[in-house]
Amino acid sequence: MDPAYLFADRDEHVVAITRVSERQWHAVGDDRVVGRGEVSRRPDGRSFLSIDAWHGTVFDHLADVMLANLPKPLYTVVDEADLDLLSRWERRGFGPRRREWEYVVPTDPHLTGLGSTPPPPGVTVVPVGEAEDGPLRELDRVIRDEIEATVGWQNMSAEVLAHPDGTRLWDPSKYAVAARSGRYVGLVRVVPLPRQPRIGLIAVRADLRRRGIARALLAQVLGSAHRRGLATASADVHQSNEAAIALFEGVGARRTSSNLELVLR
Repeated sequence: MDPAYLFADRDEHVVAITRVSERQWHAVGDDRVVGRGEVSRRPDGRSFLSIDAWHGTVFDHLADVMLANLPKPLYTVVDEADLDLLSRWERRGFGPRRREWEYVVPTDPHLTGLGSTPPPPGVTVVPVGEAEDGPLRELDRVIRDEIEATVGWQNMSAEVLAHPDGTRLWDPSKYAVAARSGRYVGLVRVVPLPRQPRIGLIAVRADLRRRGIARALLAQVLGSAHRRGLATASADVHQSNEAAIALFEGVGARRTSSNLELVLR
């Protein structure tokens, strides 16, 4: 256990902040834990901070201690509507790196208009969990290279990012795919949360876009959720991804919030 840093809170109580493990700090006042800070490593090696504190002053002291003891760059994610939290990170030099819109998507085909949407000619959709591992990995590599050559893979959601050596956790059971002429040409990644499945990635090979393949993939996963009795799904979309925004809003998705990823370099 590291030595404690001592501060006075707003009521002049002494608060001791101690690094209790490699990734965690505790703020203790009057023999109670009044704040916790944590640094987590994302698959691509980036370090993200999170702080949960009873009072703003405790948050500030935790943030200052953590920043003094961690190498940069450092990242955090903030609900853009939480102006107090946003300003606290900004006062410590954090600035915006990327913004994601969060959508709630209806699953009822009468609401989405996807009930009578067949795949494009020559395209079949393989349901979630039924894709073959090898062809799926091949498509994943192609799409990764195409995205890296344009907006950059660093702008993808955290769960699809790679480790620094290029490897990443792989779970084919979370993917539905579109196949054409014996090859996989599009994919959608779905996290099967109990109440509201989350669509984390939908992508089609660059040479086959604008043919309705992404819409067919969306019809499959939303229809499957509807048949299981789930009324909505959620999706996170990067603010600059105009095609994905048009796709989701075109099926009745409603924007509910936005998250900012901040960075301190």
